Amino acid sequence: MNDKIQSVGSWLGKGSLNLFGRPFSGKDTQADILAALLNGKVIGGGEILRSQTDVPKDISQTYDSGDLAPSNFYLKEVTPYLSRPEYNSCPLILSSLGRMHGEEASILKAADDSHHPIKGVIYLKIDEDLVWERFRSAKQIKDRGQRADDTDEALKLRLEKFRTETLPVIEYYRNLGILHEIDGSLSVQAVTQEIIETLFHALV
Repeated sequence: MNDKIQSVGSWLGKGSLNLFGRPFSGKDTQADILAALLNGKVIGGGEILRSQTDVPKDISQTYDSGDLAPSNFYLKEVTPYLSRPEYNSCPLILSSLGRMHGEEASILKAADDSHHPIKGVIYLKIDEDLVWERFRSAKQIKDRGQRADDTDEALKLRLEKFRTETLPVIEYYRNLGILHEIDGSLSVQAVTQEIIETLFHALV
């Protein structure tokens, strides 16, 4: 496994991987694991927006409800992070950067301009029944902190937005030939192994 990780890391260089999936598919968990394995840094658009203190109220209410932030605002706030000096010498693991259809070209350009070209896109596939199962489990163990979009109503909207806005993004990357589908219902360790195996075999 270590040899395969090294091969994937050499192939990735200072490029980036973009991870997509339904809510509770494990994107953030896998992003953190991959960053540790590949000596990279994680950039998540949602985390960037939620950390902002000067977001206009109408926009913060939009994504707190489970909706997606307007593209012009999202791209203006998020894409500059790709060019931060502290990321210059390492690969980036992007957690669903550009989840709205129409943002793909801007995300690809920002990644290229920052010298972190997107070399692969990972789609962690889980069905909606498993989303709800993991959502209820997370609420019981309270392992996600206080997120405004962790309500039944917000999750319903997030799932709808995934169907209408994010699935077309995934198809966009599929058409570019850089999409890799992974079974996100597996254990955390098994998902990580499948990602590394899939990327490794794509190099051969």
